[in-house]
Amino acid sequence: MEFSNITKQARKLLKLKYCGAVIVAAGTASRMGGIDKVMAKLDGEPMIVHSVRAFQNCDAIKEIIVVTRPDLIVPIMDLCHEFDKVQAVIVGGASRPESVAIGLNALSDKVKLAAIHDGARPLVTFEVIDRTVRAANSYGAAAPGVPVKDTVKTVVGGIVKETPDRSLLKAIQTPQVFDVDLLRAALSKAAEDNAQITDDCSAVERLGMSVRIVEGDERNIKVTTPLDLKLAEMILEEMR
Repeated sequence: MEFSNITKQARKLLKLKYCGAVIVAAGTASRMGGIDKVMAKLDGEPMIVHSVRAFQNCDAIKEIIVVTRPDLIVPIMDLCHEFDKVQAVIVGGASRPESVAIGLNALSDKVKLAAIHDGARPLVTFEVIDRTVRAANSYGAAAPGVPVKDTVKTVVGGIVKETPDRSLLKAIQTPQVFDVDLLRAALSKAAEDNAQITDDCSAVERLGMSVRIVEGDERNIKVTTPLDLKLAEMILEEMR
């Protein structure tokens, strides 16, 4: 048997590590035209409820921390009473990386893997969560991605400088899942360097670590504009 096949089989036999989730919902929703996207209704329920429920329903997730704004602590705590995996609803920081770091510190000592998810991705499925957790369990870092449909240009000063090969590009989603100590170290280093990171994978990549990309889901959209909210309603209707 080839070594690669032995390695693949060994990964399948790895015991799944204890995984906690940090759901980040601390943004100001500046592009939502006055709509508070965290509490925006989808199918009659606030968007954050859909996000939390997906992690509640995934067996790979053992506990959940929700990070949000001070004004939403009480409302979200009330909404999360039905979810027994939610251990706390806490106030985030001034930036997303700060909020993630605060959420990580609120996880229990049992957590070995941390799944970081945007609260504004309410249509994530437990299948995507499970697939990403299991990849991180084997590789230490994983994220879901979907193929990029549009041609992407690198533009400087309004002039095209480069056209990357679209076949090599992926649009990266959440949850992004990591060895919890690795992610803590990566975020700490990024903060120390005052690095501008766009997602948690970026922080880990700065340390020279590889991130395993698994199959994402085109329905797992991030709601950032009123149009996204309408699209989410349509997708949710089809998912029923």
